Amino acid sequence: MSEIERAASALFHLDAGCPREKWVSTAMAAKAAGLPFDAFHNWSASGGNYAGEKDCRAVWDSIDADGPVTARTLYSEARAQGWRDSLAANADWMGQVLAPPEKTPTLPAIPANKPRPEEVWNRCEPATPFHGYIRRKNGNADGLRIYPHNALPLTINGQNVAGYLVVPCYEKGVLQTLQFISEQGGKLNLQGATFGNGCYTAGDIENSRQVFIVEGLGQAWSVWQATGDSAAVCMGAGRMRKITAEMRRKNPTARLVLVPDKGKEKEAQEIAAAYDCAWCELPPDKPDNYDVNDFMQEHGGEALAEILNCTRTPPMRFNLLAAAELCNAPPMCWMVKGVLPEQGLAALYGPSGSGKSFLVISLAADIAAGENTWFGRRIAPHPVTYCALEGEGGIGKRIQAWSQHYDKPVPDALRFLMQPFSLLDDSDVSDLATAVQRAGGAGGLVILDTLNRAASGADENSSADMGRIIAATKRLQDMLGGLVLLVHHTGKDTSKGLRGHSSLFAALDGAIEVTKAASGMQWTIAKSKDEMTGTLHRFRLEIVTVGLDDEHDEITSCVAVPDESVKAIEQVKLPQGGNQKLVLDALRPLFRADVTEGAPPVRPCIELESAVIAGAAKLTCPTDKRTSRAREAITGMVSRGVLGCNEGWLWLT
Repeated sequence: MSEIERAASALFHLDAGCPREKWVSTAMAAKAAGLPFDAFHNWSASGGNYAGEKDCRAVWDSIDADGPVTARTLYSEARAQGWRDSLAANADWMGQVLAPPEKTPTLPAIPANKPRPEEVWNRCEPATPFHGYIRRKNGNADGLRIYPHNALPLTINGQNVAGYLVVPCYEKGVLQTLQFISEQGGKLNLQGATFGNGCYTAGDIENSRQVFIVEGLGQAWSVWQATGDSAAVCMGAGRMRKITAEMRRKNPTARLVLVPDKGKEKEAQEIAAAYDCAWCELPPDKPDNYDVNDFMQEHGGEALAEILNCTRTPPMRFNLLAAAELCNAPPMCWMVKGVLPEQGLAALYGPSGSGKSFLVISLAADIAAGENTWFGRRIAPHPVTYCALEGEGGIGKRIQAWSQHYDKPVPDALRFLMQPFSLLDDSDVSDLATAVQRAGGAGGLVILDTLNRAASGADENSSADMGRIIAATKRLQDMLGGLVLLVHHTGKDTSKGLRGHSSLFAALDGAIEVTKAASGMQWTIAKSKDEMTGTLHRFRLEIVTVGLDDEHDEITSCVAVPDESVKAIEQVKLPQGGNQKLVLDALRPLFRADVTEGAPPVRPCIELESAVIAGAAKLTCPTDKRTSRAREAITGMVSRGVLGCNEGWLWLT
């Protein structure tokens, strides 16, 4: 070990916060020992009473190296405070440039407005580990420089950068600009030059198994030291997206890991999703702007390595499954087996007077009560929220009728909303979701009865308005999970099914159509995931006395129950009346096996309007009545279950 290294070891063992008289004496001893000003200055900066570089320079320049205080004073003071020469022998960082810088020859002036990065860089001296910023961050001086005090002054934003650490920014090997870092960590960028897509890298990117992308130099040193992998310095959080994009463009298959400062995780996650990267997160109890360098200095490199190994990745947009994975996928989860899925958007619809309001009460109560089956279909119990937006006055009687008919209490898991609600009001959607969550209804069934009242003022036939309704309904479902069920009406032509724009039916995960035929009321599965549609269930309304009024007359309501009396009729679905028979005979040869667009799987079908034309041609009534009579005949056969109908397509059931 050289004498200069020995002197530096002794100096840095002393307390720089000593009284000023002692501090001046130490300066004399350090200068006598041959130490450079940078070493004395950086030692002084570690003291609590540090008065600044200007004060250090004034004292240093006033000292005569051949004065009365010698190097022996430095060593004796250090020994008195426990210093041993052998300790300095293992300090490799002492071996880097300690000698005072040589005098720089006079150089041409640097243009004040747009200094060239190469010209400024060439004026700089190699950095030493004694620079205050490097020491504070436990960094490495390799590849960095310092703007010297004896060079032509360079001022940026009114600040003379003499003594600042200089960080180069390269793009494709070309120096783009420079960043200057003071000993206290303040950063300035060279005026008149731009970063472009450039950055500074710590470590060997070409041979790293992964590249960390960090905001600043201190963070790069820490991840490099903790993992051995390289790090790209963005030189500002706002440039992380640009640097990530450039890194990904250069190497589409590289593993890139974003390391944001605390509080910037959301931005990092968005960048990671855009450029197929991973990202790391610091412990949640740390304050904003806390970074990995802070963590390393608190907990050490091994602890930081664990943090950096726990990377997160954004979900893949496309998830490719092997055939075996697909075959072993879990079965469909149902709220009502084969009818309503456990999650998504569904509808129960039918014309006025078809009994749908009583049927939906039966459905809601059975699911909330945890009944085993509903019309023979297995039920998974869930909390139910019934938004009674139409016919509010009769809801109480209907649920009371259900309770009395089955001799069971009203289920605790069934809640009602009796206030107005609009899907077109974002605050209504958010507030309803909050209310349902607080009542324990999240993940269950939410019924909006009816859609017309829940979207008052909207044009159901408009694709734009229906799009808003669907988006709002899905937003409600996303916030709560579970299933949202819309109670809706059919149009004037019941054969066309759900009223309004066809995009609503397309958006549904399940649908129940309620009809009223000559043989009674019935509901069919109009749409279902993984199940055959068109299955018909008969029901009837059973009158239940729920109380007496002031005049002692009975107060009654109804409950929807399976109609066991018509089971035999269900097996034989025949047309009724001469027109229905003629139209059906005309349609039978038109059902083509290769046309199954709107039908259940492998069911031949025909377009509704084509069927009306074909049926009208077979009727014997006056010509001007044939089209309307053919349409009436088809509607009647759909109601009786002879024909199935979905989105303008017909098929034989």
